Amino acid sequence: MDAATTLVIFGSTGDLTSRLLLPALGQLLTVAPERRIRVIGVGTADWTAEQQQKVVRDSFAAADAEAALECVEVEYRRADITVAAELKKLLKDLDGQVALYFAVPPAVAAAACEAMTPEMLPDGVMLALEKPFGTDEESAAALNRRLTALVDEKQVFRVDHFLGKSTTLNLLGARFANRLLEPLWSAESIESVSIVYDEKLGLEGRAGYYDGAGALVDMLQSHLLQVLAVVAMEQPATIGEADLREATSAVLRATRVWGDDPTSSSRRARYTAGSIDGVDKPSYVDEPGVEPERRTETLAAATFEVRNARWTGVPFTLRSGKAIGDPAREVVVRFKAVRHVPDGLRGSADGAVVRFSLGPDRMSLDLNLNGAGDPLVLERATLSADLGPGQLMAYAEVLSCILDADAMLSVRGDAAERCWAIVQPILDAWANDEVPLDEYVAGSRGPEHWPFLG
Repeated sequence: MDAATTLVIFGSTGDLTSRLLLPALGQLLTVAPERRIRVIGVGTADWTAEQQQKVVRDSFAAADAEAALECVEVEYRRADITVAAELKKLLKDLDGQVALYFAVPPAVAAAACEAMTPEMLPDGVMLALEKPFGTDEESAAALNRRLTALVDEKQVFRVDHFLGKSTTLNLLGARFANRLLEPLWSAESIESVSIVYDEKLGLEGRAGYYDGAGALVDMLQSHLLQVLAVVAMEQPATIGEADLREATSAVLRATRVWGDDPTSSSRRARYTAGSIDGVDKPSYVDEPGVEPERRTETLAAATFEVRNARWTGVPFTLRSGKAIGDPAREVVVRFKAVRHVPDGLRGSADGAVVRFSLGPDRMSLDLNLNGAGDPLVLERATLSADLGPGQLMAYAEVLSCILDADAMLSVRGDAAERCWAIVQPILDAWANDEVPLDEYVAGSRGPEHWPFLG
């Protein structure tokens, strides 16, 4: 096979590769069968090429993409990517478009980058790194300096699969291609914005990572702040890599904790024993690998403000939690009520609400309309549109950009650092126990006294 693109997966024997990366590759090749991909799996396990090929076959089958097997050539190489000599041997003679995907823990990825030199990297190589990108602003900046010593910024792909979600991308069309919304998308007309991504899943054996991160770092610091930036950005000249990433980065530079008060503007909680869909869930503190004294939250909410001419005064509330019953996954934009309703019209005249559901992908608009029974009584009506599942799953969208050397859906280096700076006041307040750690029953919507954001 003459492979036009080589995808080198560091950590190819791990869960991320088999559960997300390879199914996404299979789906991508199903819709674009003209692609030819050489997959080189790399790990420290004593695997054979046949074992790696089986993982590819099983992952493609899970994505109903068996036909795409014809588009890939699979190899496996055993190597310690933190050792310069082994990296040099591994990368030698790779040509064409090459992407290196770091499906390894962050510390291993950072060590591998330290072991690399520009001379051992193929021309135009893409370096794709998973979150978390650093552990704070300082470490993120240090990693950025190392990466830009190796390649140009446009060759670094900081993966945030939320930017590949079709609904996130649909925000661009809804905002910028509709006169009904575009002129009203500011503090003049909008009262508040909520971005919520709750999950039914509990810890599911991820204590090694999650107990050291928590919901704030795992979801708000990375994914949901990026969604906020898409919601709030100015209209870019194009949706190309340079314009789109500059527009979102400008939003993040203007974002602060609401009222500069992390104590009153943030909440945290963790789940206790309960049940979800008839399945019993243990308390978070009883999950294997959890250290209760860390006081890690499984539900986080925080309110921010984008301090610029368009958005000052509008609260942006971000929330994400685990073990939530009937979880909400949506962007909710609430408009202000009209200034005056003529005498004689009765009923609620609350502001309109636009919702973008993050799976299944749907957009809805709540409006006040004359009632069917009495036309002088206002009733609430919902207009909705099914946006479809999108052509590709989120990871496939991201992987497509990586293989095409297009950084449009990548987090820019300064944005990755800025997201840490935005949440640091909250992290400090929580570390000092200035915000109580509430509890909620697994399967509930969260603590009863928390405001509902739906």
